[in-house]
Amino acid sequence: MSQKNKKLLSFIIPCYNSAEYMGRCIDSCLDAGDDTEIIVVDDGSQEDNTFEIAKEYEKKYPGIVKAVHRENGGHGAAVNTGIENSTATFIKVVDSDDWLDRPALKRVMEDLRGFGRTKPDMYIANFVYENQKKYHKKRVHFENVFPVKKMFTWDNIGVFLVDQYILMHSVIYKRSLLKKCKLKLPEKMFYVDNIFVFEPLPFVKTMYYDNVNFYRYYIGREDQSINEQTMIKRIDQHIAIAKRMTRTYLNADIKSRKCRRYMIKYLSIMYQIATILLIVGGTPEHLEKKKELWEFLKNEDKKLYLKMRYHPFGVIINAPGETSRKFLIKAYHGLGKYIGFN
Repeated sequence: MSQKNKKLLSFIIPCYNSAEYMGRCIDSCLDAGDDTEIIVVDDGSQEDNTFEIAKEYEKKYPGIVKAVHRENGGHGAAVNTGIENSTATFIKVVDSDDWLDRPALKRVMEDLRGFGRTKPDMYIANFVYENQKKYHKKRVHFENVFPVKKMFTWDNIGVFLVDQYILMHSVIYKRSLLKKCKLKLPEKMFYVDNIFVFEPLPFVKTMYYDNVNFYRYYIGREDQSINEQTMIKRIDQHIAIAKRMTRTYLNADIKSRKCRRYMIKYLSIMYQIATILLIVGGTPEHLEKKKELWEFLKNEDKKLYLKMRYHPFGVIINAPGETSRKFLIKAYHGLGKYIGFN
């Protein structure tokens, strides 16, 4: 493909038995225009006609929609396949049960098209928790952290509040950056979206933020991976992801002090969530895994362990005794209701 005809943005939509809702997701991406491509990756669906739907869109929108089938390998494998099949300058992952706000998409595309030779490594926008049980939708925005509609570096960022995270929903990465950092997500695992955001961060030099509510993050399905009981059942996967991210951080060449600070914040969140879920699980096995997780961190890097373990949140979640654990569970559920993730 010539540079003149090169696509600007690839939407990667991982699908697994998504026939019921994938149309809403694909339709929301189609408004982006002809200089985008929509790569619908069917991750070995067996219970419905996910791939057939993807092929129908490909036939209806040739040159824009690309339907790709692969053997089941999980969310990470589907994202890897999407990246391998992408041709655009930028990459955006959109989960098949989520969607993009159309007016916001128009503004995002105007931003991306407006960049000249100098394009940001990471583009950031807001996302909204679309919790179907709540009238008020929690919006995660960053105008207090990032300059708005300006190119900037890590040196220009402010302080993140407790409910502000750069998640997969927030970011559009430059494809060449993902290739440079050799991103390869693990297969047959959940929660790999954390790796997708985290591992490229040391390679990010330039960023751009627009204060627009772009990504709509659907919350409501009982089988969703972020459902509390589902997360407890899959706690070993969450722990494995946290350990990989720990080693990534420790082995990374991180030039920016503020990038390092944010990566530690992200790691702390991963450890805090795992610890709270293990406390909610409450069995002797869960509490032993909690102890082992923090021992792992201590053995990997004692300085990082002390920084995270004796941070105020680290002290609270590791407080001994049944009363402390009950208080923590209540506080966690209250935070979940405020943010909108449960």
